[in-house]
Amino acid sequence: MWRNVLALRQISQRTISTATRRQLENRVSESQKLFQEDNGLPVHLKGGAKDALLYRTTTGLAVCGTIYALYYLLLSSMPKKPN
Repeated sequence: MWRNVLALRQISQRTISTATRRQLENRVSESQKLFQEDNGLPVHLKGGAKDALLYRTTTGLAVCGTIYALYYLLLSSMPKKPN
C-alpha cells in the first residue's frame, strides 16, 4: 500500500508542461484568402457545402419555429367550445 501512495504522490507532482505538444501549422492565411476572395457569395456561404447545409438547416428551423409559434397563438386566441 505504501508503494501506491508513493506512486500517486509522484504522479500528482508532475506538471502539465512536461507533456509533449503537437506542432500545428498556421493555416490562417489560407482561410483569409478563401474568405476575402470576390466570388459573389456571401461570407456565411464561402465555406462550401457544409456551410450551405448549416445555413439551410438553421433557416428551416427558424421558419418552422415561427410557424409553430403563430399556430399556437392563433389556437390560444380562439374561444374554447363548451362541452
